Amino acid sequence: MPVFLLVAAVTVAAAGFGSSVVEHLRNGGYTPEKSESARADRILADRFDAGAPNMVLLVSARLPVGYASVAEAGGALTRDAASRPGVVFAQSFWTTHDPSLRSENGRKALVLVKLAGDEDRATRTAKELVPELTGERGPIEVTVTGQAPVNHLLEKQSDEDLTRAELLAAPLTLLILLAAFGSLVAASLPMLVGVVSVVGTLAVLRLLAGFTDVSLFAMNVTTALGFGLAVDYSLFIVTRYREELARGREVREAIAESLRTAGRTVLFSALTVALSLAALLVFPVYFLQSLAYAGIAVVVLAALTSLLILPAILALIGRRIDRLDVFAPLRRRFAGSGPGSAKASVWHRLVTGVMRRPVLAGTGVAALLVLLALPFGHARFGLTDDRILPRGSSAQLAAESVRSEFDRAATSPVTVVMPGLDPRAEQRELTDYARTLSQLPHTVRVDSAAGTWAEGERTAAPGAASAAYAARDDDRGTGLSVISDAGANSAQGEDHVRAVRQIPAPSPALVGGEAASLVDTKATLGDRLPWAAAVIAVSMFALLFLFTGSVVVPLKALVINLLSLTASFGAMVHVFQDGHLKWLVGDFVHTGQLEVTVPILMFCVAFGLSMDYTVFLLSRIREKYLVTSDNTRAVVFGIDHTGRLITAAALVVATVLAALATSQLSLLKLLGAGLALAVLVDATLVRGLLVPATMRLLGHANWWAPRPLRKLHDRTGLHDA
Repeated sequence: MPVFLLVAAVTVAAAGFGSSVVEHLRNGGYTPEKSESARADRILADRFDAGAPNMVLLVSARLPVGYASVAEAGGALTRDAASRPGVVFAQSFWTTHDPSLRSENGRKALVLVKLAGDEDRATRTAKELVPELTGERGPIEVTVTGQAPVNHLLEKQSDEDLTRAELLAAPLTLLILLAAFGSLVAASLPMLVGVVSVVGTLAVLRLLAGFTDVSLFAMNVTTALGFGLAVDYSLFIVTRYREELARGREVREAIAESLRTAGRTVLFSALTVALSLAALLVFPVYFLQSLAYAGIAVVVLAALTSLLILPAILALIGRRIDRLDVFAPLRRRFAGSGPGSAKASVWHRLVTGVMRRPVLAGTGVAALLVLLALPFGHARFGLTDDRILPRGSSAQLAAESVRSEFDRAATSPVTVVMPGLDPRAEQRELTDYARTLSQLPHTVRVDSAAGTWAEGERTAAPGAASAAYAARDDDRGTGLSVISDAGANSAQGEDHVRAVRQIPAPSPALVGGEAASLVDTKATLGDRLPWAAAVIAVSMFALLFLFTGSVVVPLKALVINLLSLTASFGAMVHVFQDGHLKWLVGDFVHTGQLEVTVPILMFCVAFGLSMDYTVFLLSRIREKYLVTSDNTRAVVFGIDHTGRLITAAALVVATVLAALATSQLSLLKLLGAGLALAVLVDATLVRGLLVPATMRLLGHANWWAPRPLRKLHDRTGLHDA
């Protein structure tokens, strides 16, 4: 009883501490903070009060925007926005007379607003300003889009999606556990541990947010991961406990043996998932790093709650673990049997068939996985924008109107900052530089302190439009804006940035803007990918070697898991990039791209989960092999005794992640659907067919290791038998 009182007290305290976690999480963090584009954007904002606008007001009117009453209302709106606290500048068609800020039909116009501070501060400012600046204002109607308002809507939608996912996942998980255990008592135990883990997860996120930036999406991802893993770990321990009771052990002996075997495997499994998530730390973007910190903490929490709380509950329940077997008639009718019963189980019959024809089974599954992986060969990557929001949201509709009707407007310019250049002393050099940039393919015009340039000719003297990017420093430094007709999130936009960077500037220059952020992010992530792969490969190989004493099994597991995950990535390209089979995941705005950080996050999480199931399967196979030295018999035993268990565990995790895929945000939808598919493919095709086929073909060679490594394993390795 003292244990339960302590757990209850800690859970209540964690719930109170973590209840305000949303207020401390941040949106953004998808780009490297030390990249050239990030430094350029910071300098423009801090030293020159300039840079790309992060809030765009779309003004619509029934009359042409040049009409007197409309112009008066539009000018008043611009002045109102510019006077607000936290606004660096606001410029519009009515203040600059820039024709690119007027729509083709002449009945819409833009107000470009730059909010001060980083993403978090700009988002808070937008939250306050949007209700006051939008809506009907006399003859005009105002809607809003841009990075800051979109971030605010993301925060609101993310919170709503989390509640929906939890309400959907909890009852479905209970049904899966009921089908697996039959007993309502046994099924309730993993659910209880899962709930405690989720509450602890919120407290962990709140604690981490006090020391480092934590992504807003960490709450959705880690609560799903923590709940799923806590349920899985508890499922394995409870199953082993029931087995030990069935063998005639007393309650305390059954608990001790369950912790010695399944409990030790849980610790080892949690370590594999944590190390896989640790690979995210090599990427210098806080979206990935914060998910690594939070994910590692949550995995450890899930393991500890399972190992510390569950034994006390089992000791209290004792042999009543099988009470309230509500599905007993159905399980006997359809499942037929379990491991060790007179009638062979479905998994026993399946793995026996695979053992008889391993080449056919192995090549068939491998061919299917390769076929599923093929679409990943033409994957295209971009950054998040307004299209992450639900289709039809106000900010998404406004942004779509801006893209279609203001394609030459300076809403996403390529910005160039030259901190050491004096535009008055070096005006000729600045003029020549602006002229050269204006002649680049996809350049519409260049706004600089020397004037506005288009196609090599100056079209306007320095004015309001140019001044937005002119120096605010009394000494040295200037910036300019290169407006492009190529989308900031497109291949043409990336090529345009590279072309701008290749033009010699009159002084050291930094190039920023959305397109430059995409170029820098892809380059940085690409440079760090080999290091992340090395972290995963080395750590997983070392752990599986310590667990099995073999060098063949770890190498084979790495190859098989890689094949399994690339197949899931191919399916995600087919659905989310190419737009096929959208009805499977619900409607979303199809951009023809994948968010560049999501495949990396998916890989690390899914690889960890895959190794999680590998550890549980290998633990039972090796347990039998050490006793019989019969590889075929050991594989059949391992699959037979873990097949239904791993399937149930995978269904739990897949259900939780599929609930995440019900999100209205396309990024969470992609992540949830991709991970759910990866888990299901791994638990069925890979664990049920490909793994036993390869183990049958390799035979005793599965357990081979050089003599020095065998001696090392004898001294330091772990054994679960």
